[in-house]
Amino acid sequence: MADSEEPEKKRRRLEELLADGMAVDGGCGGTGDWEGRWNHVRKFLERSGPFTHPDFEPGTQALEFLLKTCKVLVIGAGGLGCELLKNLALSGFRQIHVIDMDTIDVSNLNRQFLFRPKDVGRPKAEVAAEFLNNRIPNCAVVAYFKKIQDMDESFYRQFHIIVCGLDSIIARRWINGMLMSFLHYEDGVLDPSSIIPLIDGGTEGFKGNVRVIIPGMTACVECTLELYPPQVNFPMCTIASMPRLPEHCIEYVRMLQWPKEQPFGEGVALDGDDPEHIQWIYQKSLERASQFNIKGVTYRLTQGVVKRIIPAVASTNAVIAVHTFLLTTTWCLMMWMDYTHTHLKLRGRQMKSPAITATMYGGNKTLYLQTVASIEERTRPNLSKTLKELGLVDGQELAVADVTTPQTMLFKLHFTT
Repeated sequence: MADSEEPEKKRRRLEELLADGMAVDGGCGGTGDWEGRWNHVRKFLERSGPFTHPDFEPGTQALEFLLKTCKVLVIGAGGLGCELLKNLALSGFRQIHVIDMDTIDVSNLNRQFLFRPKDVGRPKAEVAAEFLNNRIPNCAVVAYFKKIQDMDESFYRQFHIIVCGLDSIIARRWINGMLMSFLHYEDGVLDPSSIIPLIDGGTEGFKGNVRVIIPGMTACVECTLELYPPQVNFPMCTIASMPRLPEHCIEYVRMLQWPKEQPFGEGVALDGDDPEHIQWIYQKSLERASQFNIKGVTYRLTQGVVKRIIPAVASTNAVIAVHTFLLTTTWCLMMWMDYTHTHLKLRGRQMKSPAITATMYGGNKTLYLQTVASIEERTRPNLSKTLKELGLVDGQELAVADVTTPQTMLFKLHFTT
């Protein structure tokens, strides 16, 4: 009896929600903001707590900024991107833009929950935007089926914050460089209005990470490349002569046998999404593995090696996405509060090991660097030279970096007579 009553209770509850204007396709009176919709967000926007910043002032204005003003760009609509988009859209962020160059594969469906079997082959960004716009009232997700390199500087300048769910170090380095190029210094002091924070998240199997990059203030992607896991590459001599792993056999077939035999016709490139191509690689890899008594070659492993698939776990994406979302919300609130504590007071600062560079003749010239012994010895004579002897002119900028400052300082020379 209880089992039959449960569906009936759910049906009546749904009817009540619809009567109250909480339908996901319309909302209340066309506004989409029914009573109590943002109660969960107000809990951390309208009250203080033990972990809030001292400058944080609880109030209703923060929610208004979130709903009406804040513009967020999400780069990547894959496993982590789907979680991020869902979290942002359900938490009041309405001006969301998403860019992704990839299309949906059937292997994505087990964890990228914004997609359905009918969407296979379509652009991830467009499908994700359609799903969220149809499901969440007043959500306006704008999609771009493009590479991030296809968008110009003006496109990225419009956002208050950029959130990354990328699986490519090259793409991370590119967007990092773009945001660094926006920085503006006035009398050697970084202008906070030129900063666009970057929230970078990533997952691999059961491992994940998320961090905040504040251009000009914190270590950027280029500063911390060693933190990213190195891409696995196998020496050609091992692949060709002494294979020891199943991956060696697959790489041999992919790199050497495929170009030599051209099994599907002259000039036909290997397509990792073509089952026939993968099957051919798989069978040839099995043959090579048997020659060297290597076990472990499977069809799934073959797919992973050919397509460079990174192991993905839905629960890892969910956990990392939550932390990424919390950091995104935190920095959006800081921008709302006109958070200008990033200004540095440089007067009277004692440096420990400064590095001084200048742009001369179209390139960067190191005038002094203390941390590398050979360069320090070569540039030490510059300390006793005049500015004229160094080739510096009026209006030229000097970049000074030191461990005592979190950012590179720019000094502009002004000669007086």
